[in-house]
Amino acid sequence: MRKNNLKIIWAKGDVAINGWLHIPSSWSAEVMAHQGFDSLTVDLQHGLVDYQAAVPMFQAISTTDVVPLARVPWLEPAIIMKLLDAGAYGIICPMINTREECEAFIGACRYHPDGYRSLGPTRARLYGGADYSDHANDEVLTIAMVETAQAIDNLEEIVSTPGLDAVYIGPGDLSLTLGMKSRVDNTEPKFLEILETIISTCRKYDVIVSIYTSDPSYARDMIARSLQFITVMADSYLLGNMAKQIVTAVREGKA
Repeated sequence: MRKNNLKIIWAKGDVAINGWLHIPSSWSAEVMAHQGFDSLTVDLQHGLVDYQAAVPMFQAISTTDVVPLARVPWLEPAIIMKLLDAGAYGIICPMINTREECEAFIGACRYHPDGYRSLGPTRARLYGGADYSDHANDEVLTIAMVETAQAIDNLEEIVSTPGLDAVYIGPGDLSLTLGMKSRVDNTEPKFLEILETIISTCRKYDVIVSIYTSDPSYARDMIARSLQFITVMADSYLLGNMAKQIVTAVREGKA
């Protein structure tokens, strides 16, 4: 089976840079795949992507060695299994608030005896190799989003769930449920204190910590805090920001 390069990067203690795909287009996915990201996440939760758009996006990503991931809309085994069968090498699942939810999530990503994923890796076998089903439990990543006050209350129970590879911090919802203004790149002391709690708890159980950011300097700060999986802005925001810069430069006569 094709190796999951994210697991190789993390095993070395290195940092993986993840791209985020909101735009339901195989062309934009292919362009993003050629920009040096270690992985790309097709977002079926808050992006404009559905399953029929996600499959050609995975195919476009496959023109490179970039690791294809997907964020599912919710903790629903059917779409988790379907995206894995389509070739996703890891699933990011939102709103994991309890150990029971985490166990259900991990089980949907793992074949028997480690889980209850149904056997039928249609495109995954083509992408991953003929022996995909023999090794998928070892290569497919399970990434649980911690993004609520309830999840923080249950943090140790979630992080200690067998089979969990990584925790993905959702800064907007986490800030909101902790009583702060909902935003990414949060620098409030209360948020940073919770962040350190997440980091120390995950380190205890050898679980990777990851986060979404919207600014390179904040992303570098997260790396300095030992996070090993960093997203910096989604494709739609990258497109909008660059377009705005170009239009502004032309209007103001700045090269």
